[in-house]
Amino acid sequence: MEIIIILLTGFLFGCGIYLMLRRGLARMLIGILFLSQACNLAILVAPGLGPGFSAIIGDGETALAAGYPDPLPQALILTAIVIGFGVIAFSIALIKQVYQKLNIEDYDRLTHTDS
Repeated sequence: MEIIIILLTGFLFGCGIYLMLRRGLARMLIGILFLSQACNLAILVAPGLGPGFSAIIGDGETALAAGYPDPLPQALILTAIVIGFGVIAFSIALIKQVYQKLNIEDYDRLTHTDS
């Protein structure tokens, strides 16, 4: 299962970088979204996925049993997903306003506007 997630992470990184190099604002935003999800998957896979059971510390024990991944990266990924959705929602609203006011979707034309 880890190999599939690693390949998916590489694919998302490649698609994200490709889309970020395009000139459209919407494509750049989708590329940033792909890149952030690829980073989240990379952080998830880095410590290993474990046996598939919940990592609960039993009564009288002080640490997780051997073979379980650390739950801290999973909590960090959850936080990153929530923050990422907020940033993407703000960016979508910003791109919509830019398009409505200037009628420009091309990034190169946007940097050279005088009006």
